[in-house]
Amino acid sequence: MNAASAALDPGGERRLKITEIFYSLQGEADTVGFPTVFVRLTGCPLRCQFCDTAYAFHGGEWRTVDEILGAVRGFGSKAGVPRYVCVTGGEPLAQKNCLTLLSRLCDAEYRVSIETSGAMPLGEVDARVVRVVDVKTPGSGEERRNRYEDLSLLRPEEHIKFVICDRADYEWSREKLSSLELAERCQVLFSPSAEQLPARELADWILEDRLPVRFQMQLHKVLWGNVPGK
Repeated sequence: MNAASAALDPGGERRLKITEIFYSLQGEADTVGFPTVFVRLTGCPLRCQFCDTAYAFHGGEWRTVDEILGAVRGFGSKAGVPRYVCVTGGEPLAQKNCLTLLSRLCDAEYRVSIETSGAMPLGEVDARVVRVVDVKTPGSGEERRNRYEDLSLLRPEEHIKFVICDRADYEWSREKLSSLELAERCQVLFSPSAEQLPARELADWILEDRLPVRFQMQLHKVLWGNVPGK
C-alpha cells in the first residue's frame, strides 16, 4: 500500500498518521498558558539537530479526520468543549490531509493554530488558522530548507519563530529580521535552544540591540521538560 492509498480508509474517508493527541498548556506564541488540545502528526522531512520530538518521526497510527475530531471533543468538560487546538508534528504539513483536518477543526469553531517549519508551502492553509512558522537558523542544520518567499503570506496575528543556538545564530536572525522586514509583517519570536544557549544571554542581546521581537521560553519545557504528551 502506498502513502496515497494509506491516507484513505476503506470507505474513502481521509485519514492521517497520528503520533499523539493530548491536552496540555500551550507553551508559546499568543495563547501561551491556555489549556489546549494538541494533535501531533507523524513524520518530518527535516532533521534539526535540536529537535525534541524525534519520537514523532516514525510510527503512529492512521486515524480518520472524524476520529481525530472525536478525540479532540473528548477533552471537553462541564465547562464545554476545549477552545484551543494546535496541530503540530513532526511536520504536520508533510501530510496532505492536514489541510482538510485544519479546515474541519475551524468549521467546528475551535481556535486553531499550526506549528510548521519554514520549509513547507503555506498558501493552501485555511485562512482561519493561525500559522506559527519556525524559520530554521544555521545552527539547526536545516537553513537551506527555508522558503523565505512564503513569509510574505503571513498576517499580523501570525508568528515567525527563530530557535537560536548561539551568538552566530542570533546575528543571522537579527539580519533576517531587518532585511526581510519581518517585524513589520507579523509577530517575531526569539527562543533559546534549551540545551545550547542560556536564556538570560539571549534576553540580554535582545535588550542591548533593542530588537522589536518577543523573547520566548517554551512554558511546557519549563514546567515538565522534554516529556511526550506535555
